[in-house]
Amino acid sequence: MIQLQNLSQNSTESLSITAVIDSALCVGAGGTSGTLADKPIVRTATGKLLIPASQFKGRLRHECEKIARGLHRKVCESPNPQTMCPQRAKFPENEEREFHRPDYQIAGDERYHCLICQIFGNPALPSRLLFDDLICNEKAENLPEVLRPGVTINRRRRTSEDQKLFLLETSPANIQLEFSGHIHFLPRYPAYAKPLLFAALHHIHALGGSKSGGLGWLHWKFPDLKIDDNAWNALKT
Repeated sequence: MIQLQNLSQNSTESLSITAVIDSALCVGAGGTSGTLADKPIVRTATGKLLIPASQFKGRLRHECEKIARGLHRKVCESPNPQTMCPQRAKFPENEEREFHRPDYQIAGDERYHCLICQIFGNPALPSRLLFDDLICNEKAENLPEVLRPGVTINRRRRTSEDQKLFLLETSPANIQLEFSGHIHFLPRYPAYAKPLLFAALHHIHALGGSKSGGLGWLHWKFPDLKIDDNAWNALKT
């Protein structure tokens, strides 16, 4: 059983990370929250802007999966639990056999978990990482409401739909807002976790919605990671 009060005590390492927004951010929340926007931006209880940890983790996992496949490592298909390790339903028998390798097993578990699941977890295996929400510490009163209009496009007819104007709430544009948090590495995380995360972060150039419209573009600030050659080599085997 996971004891929430012990999570911080069990964490062996924490990586401080900051997303610097180069354009404007649009991470939508449910409800209207007293704004004219059809899609208001998500905030903390105290009104601060944030990037949810779930969105950050999901995007990071997706990039890690792409890198692992590029290195010819067999990876399950998330986020559907049925096609993730250890179940991997509907995988052809010849592909399933490719998961049966010693480095896809962990101590005390005879099932096979791909290298991505060993980092981020799956329905049968806890994640070895914990993610904070990335929070902007700028005071809410210093960030005026910004509404960006949009219209629904009928892609078949290549025209805008009638009466489909909507408003998106975004952060103020081009002021280099910083969203900070931590990635926590729990005990027994795989040695290749750091180099894989390091590479994946360099593949994430935008978060949130309307990226094709120029929203959510960013760059990262984080300390230099000390990664030995053995950790890099573990990804290539």
